[in-house]
Amino acid sequence: MTTVQETAAVRYGIWVACPAVGAAAAWGLTLAAGWITTLGWFPFQGVFELVTDIQQPWRTIGGLAVGAVAGFVFALFWASEMMSVEVSHTRITLRKDDKTFDFGRDEVESVFADGKQLVLLSPSGTELAREKSDLSTARLERAFTEQGYRWRAADPFAGEFRMWVEHAPELSADVNALFTARRKAIAKYESAEAAELAREIRKRGVSVRDEKKRQYYRCER
Repeated sequence: MTTVQETAAVRYGIWVACPAVGAAAAWGLTLAAGWITTLGWFPFQGVFELVTDIQQPWRTIGGLAVGAVAGFVFALFWASEMMSVEVSHTRITLRKDDKTFDFGRDEVESVFADGKQLVLLSPSGTELAREKSDLSTARLERAFTEQGYRWRAADPFAGEFRMWVEHAPELSADVNALFTARRKAIAKYESAEAAELAREIRKRGVSVRDEKKRQYYRCER
């Protein structure tokens, strides 16, 4: 079996780097708080005025603590979106967002990378999975080909995708409703919700992919 995941330096580094960057940014804002209150156009004036009222060293200590916590929360979100891929001669397992997706060898006809998304196709052309990944495409290709899977250079059905519009006539009412909900999730940068809605759409026989904030779909065969 071959496992592809982020390097240990990346996986553990975010827990140090994100809180450190957050703390440094917050510390910088506390130092600049007095100057910022002189800029009438700058937002959150009330917050910065409150900061200037706090005596040292508590202003610095509080700023560092708040920034570090914010960085830690960001690291949690970042870590949750990291994907690991396990490939064997008999199975493919994707792990992401505390979810596990398993596919048997007979279910998968080919695999390819579409930008930062890993896509698994069934023998009928159905998309079994389309998951965002920052993993190296070269490492993924090597892992799949070494285990005997077909790796495609590009999406063989790319030309069949159409841009989704509200109430698309060839889609059922429930699929259109899912696309509408997903559009709202994308607009709010709720990536986990958008990914889960895409999985629900695929279960109904429709592939979905994004270009910027536009959704494109393909009715599967």
